[in-house]
Amino acid sequence: MLVHPQFDPIAVQIGPVAIHWYGLTYLVAFGLFLWLASLRTVQPQFARVGWTRRDVEDLLFYGVLGVVIGGRLGYVFFYKPGYYAAHPLEVFAVWKGGMAFHGGLLGVLGAMWLFARSRGRHFLEVTDLIAPCVPTGLASGRMGNFINGELWGREADPGLPWAMVFPQSGVNIPRHPSQLYQFLLEGLLLFALLWIYSRKPRHLGVVSGAFLIGYGAFRFIVEYFREPDSFLGLLAFDMSMGQWLCVPMVATGILLFWMGRQQRFVAPPRPPAAA
Repeated sequence: MLVHPQFDPIAVQIGPVAIHWYGLTYLVAFGLFLWLASLRTVQPQFARVGWTRRDVEDLLFYGVLGVVIGGRLGYVFFYKPGYYAAHPLEVFAVWKGGMAFHGGLLGVLGAMWLFARSRGRHFLEVTDLIAPCVPTGLASGRMGNFINGELWGREADPGLPWAMVFPQSGVNIPRHPSQLYQFLLEGLLLFALLWIYSRKPRHLGVVSGAFLIGYGAFRFIVEYFREPDSFLGLLAFDMSMGQWLCVPMVATGILLFWMGRQQRFVAPPRPPAAA
């Protein structure tokens, strides 16, 4: 039976300045997005409509704001609305932790809508470009969760070769390292599937729908191995909050995928090139 290595959360410290591993995983996530999205812009379906690296840099700025604001507000409203209603100023205490992926996703979608509107592009054209670039960032974040020894899994069979004790949980029982499950499924596997699928031109909205379906399905599965939040437990039908949030996500993905395949979305006309 394995024991979590108990990493020092501080990666580098120079005098009073401390750089945490979790912060570095965010930097890795943003760096990977910049690189991968830049590669997407030179693919024929995006290059011919004028996408450039400068667009990607602007997208990253919008996306960072969406992740931080949406992730925090998602945690506040989805997971602890009562607590923050009683302590409203703590909504801004982000250094105490508390971010939610589904909230971050909504924040990013809002940011991408603003970007698309400012550039005269179809919203789904923007999300189709970025969708295959997101899973590597998710993988980086889950590695940060593992290094911190947080968001551990449910109790596992002691005979499971990779069962792990997380001392941070306060109970020395073998658990599933669910952070690594998410790293592999929502991160690496989803990235590989979406990157290969999106290399060829696809109808508008199809790649975005595939991302929602893929992430929602993988997250739903992993939630069976992840310890539910202690302040929520399991909800109706013995499903966690994460699973319930995945249901509309998958449903929306299926609708987008189907409508995209039926060519129900039309990109706005492009202005003629300058002479």
